[in-house]
Amino acid sequence: MKTSLEVEYWVIDDDGDLVPPGPLLDLSEQIDPEFVEPMLEIKTTPCQSMAELRTEFRSLIATTVDAARRQNKRLVPLATPLHAGPEEVPYRDKQGTDLQRRIVGPAFEDARVCAGTHIHFEQSNVVEQLNTLTALDPAFALANSSSHYRGERLLECARPFLYRRSCYEACPEQGQLWPYVDSVEEWETLLDDAYDCFRERALDHGVDPDDFDDEFDPYDAVWTPVRLRKAMPTVEWRSPDTALPSQILHLAEEVRSIVTHADARGTVVGDDSSVDGAVPLPEFETVQEITDSAIYDGLSDSNVRNYLQKLGFTPSTYDPLVDRLPGSRLTKRQAKRLRLEAARQLEADLATQPARA
Repeated sequence: MKTSLEVEYWVIDDDGDLVPPGPLLDLSEQIDPEFVEPMLEIKTTPCQSMAELRTEFRSLIATTVDAARRQNKRLVPLATPLHAGPEEVPYRDKQGTDLQRRIVGPAFEDARVCAGTHIHFEQSNVVEQLNTLTALDPAFALANSSSHYRGERLLECARPFLYRRSCYEACPEQGQLWPYVDSVEEWETLLDDAYDCFRERALDHGVDPDDFDDEFDPYDAVWTPVRLRKAMPTVEWRSPDTALPSQILHLAEEVRSIVTHADARGTVVGDDSSVDGAVPLPEFETVQEITDSAIYDGLSDSNVRNYLQKLGFTPSTYDPLVDRLPGSRLTKRQAKRLRLEAARQLEADLATQPARA
């Protein structure tokens, strides 16, 4: 099952201030701008093995980090910039972003402070992949990297709260977790319904229908934690924060192992043990309950740890960056210092765990 990564990182200068990537975007076609200025996205190609993925991902990050240092810049592996106002995280000039702001409303501002990781799996048994990744959603707690927003400690996992519960609260079909499905056709029906609702909301907010149709199609008008992509084509898992390279690769390896098993053996929801070898998935209501617990309490909640362990993770082997952050309110000066410290941790992570062939 070919697997690829897309990881977003904040860019700062040597004072810890957020800055645009500038020439870093010219390093490779695998480095893209994001919808806000002080962020870039590093993308791997589809890799056949974890060894290949590990080597390519770490090499890309190392190249970017080295180039950034020559430009007096650093990469920051935090899900939010901890403390930053809108003027510090300006949008890029992009019509799609402007339309989203009009359609979603003021809460869309919360999306601009969110940096995450997207793992793409080559489509195979798509329903099993979709449902398994849905059940794995609370695993974002394993690589949680920020609890702060505008200097305040929001809750344990800030990014999924801001992105799902705040930004897309008015448009839940666009940004929140969808239930299990029995077929690809059922998923596509949900997709079409979400698109129609989003388009109707856009027209209600005065968006020109031609402008909407030019910018969005059903596949590109949802930003849910799990979604199908036409590219490659893949099933995309968008649940985790950005984090240290070693943390992302550790999580990707465990998720890939679980998804590969489900792809080969199938899944069964609930306590039904009649399907021999199938991966058991909890009821969707349980997924939602544990996801909420993970957002508010992270791995400190024993129910979250037990849930993830039953699905095949080893929570004790993770060291989320959020545990290295203070639990108190942060000033802007403290946030800049912590961003610099996170950048140093990323560079040390690359140095201590070089890419393996």
